[in-house]
Amino acid sequence: MSDTSWYQIAPAGWKRKKLKYLADFVGGGTPDKSKPEFWNGEIPWVSPKDMKTDEILDTEDHITSDGLHSSATNVVESGAALIVVRSGILRHSIPVAVNRVPVALNQDMRAILPHEPLEVEFLASLIRGFQTELLRQWSKEGATVESIEYDLMASTEIPLPPLDVQKRIVGYLERETADIDALIAAKQKLLDLMAEKRRAIAAEAVMRGLDPSAPLRSSGIDWLGDIPAHWEVERCRWLFTERDQRSQTGEEEMLTVSHLTGVTPRSEKDVNMFEAESTTGYKLCIAGDLAINTLWAWMGAMGTARVDGIVSPAYNVYTPGPRLLPDYVDALVRIPVFAQEVTRYSKGVWSSRLRLYPEGFFETWWPVPPLEEQQQIVEHISAETTKIDRLRTATESSIALLKERRAALIAAAVTGQLEISEAA
Repeated sequence: MSDTSWYQIAPAGWKRKKLKYLADFVGGGTPDKSKPEFWNGEIPWVSPKDMKTDEILDTEDHITSDGLHSSATNVVESGAALIVVRSGILRHSIPVAVNRVPVALNQDMRAILPHEPLEVEFLASLIRGFQTELLRQWSKEGATVESIEYDLMASTEIPLPPLDVQKRIVGYLERETADIDALIAAKQKLLDLMAEKRRAIAAEAVMRGLDPSAPLRSSGIDWLGDIPAHWEVERCRWLFTERDQRSQTGEEEMLTVSHLTGVTPRSEKDVNMFEAESTTGYKLCIAGDLAINTLWAWMGAMGTARVDGIVSPAYNVYTPGPRLLPDYVDALVRIPVFAQEVTRYSKGVWSSRLRLYPEGFFETWWPVPPLEEQQQIVEHISAETTKIDRLRTATESSIALLKERRAALIAAAVTGQLEISEAA
């Protein structure tokens, strides 16, 4: 959206003013996280992870008065438009919400406090309706990190209808978007249920097999419980060998290891992360190897590589022996209960900084079905999750269409393209 577009779209009778003449701006900061006296206080502290709703009533994190005064953050009174100004999410959208309670902000947030004649809900709606255009206008050209530049944002000229018209538009949008929002929420709930079903299918298959009538026996391992009587249980050290071979050139395919997607080529993902100047000396990871993100293993960041490549030298790579199929290994390590189990063998003072080293990984116990049964399990999981994934893709597409419809409705309303009567 260029400034010219407002003149082309908004009614001729509407004023147009730069945002910096209509609002004040407040930034944020983060108290020292190593000082517990700064945290778990009474002041809600907004960060990008809280920006998933149109209104902020509370936050995940809270700070104390000492934490507030020790950092660059400030208290923002209720009634501001809060936006994310630095985050990967700015590649495609601008999270915006109105705080209904006083809050403090972290450094990736900014509060816009409009004063008359600009209504905060109208401003928030304007941003929601023109996110793509505003991202293009507010982003610094050539920047390597997704961020919104204050000067570009503050200098944006926005349409400014009379205050009573702003209020009518806001009221109209609250009513008209309610049904769309309810439908989006219902579809999102369906996605959550599908994700849970997907995990349950994999967990049941790799831990219990496919024959519900098969006799069971105690595995003697807490996380496994009862397993089919003909399965074996083996300590990991007898099932895997560690691979610590290094790349001589660094020219191999770079692989990422995530708790969401397992092991995938970086080229297939939309990632924005630090890249080393040279990957010479990175660890080789051959197709079929198990790669584990040492720092995030407790979250389930592990999986089997599908192609040859290299991973960070801080990761660990293991080659399964002849008693395990790589696809069975991938299915087992990706279930949440396995991530919980390896946490027991991880080292670290803080739960969020636990590391799974080889000596810990080799202490874990594994179920070992016959190879033929492992293959059947893998094929069953693939067939069942493919059905779920087709439904998930269709549901995600319908959500995207609903969001486009919502944005189009908002954009039309805030630029005066819809006739909204005074009685509306």
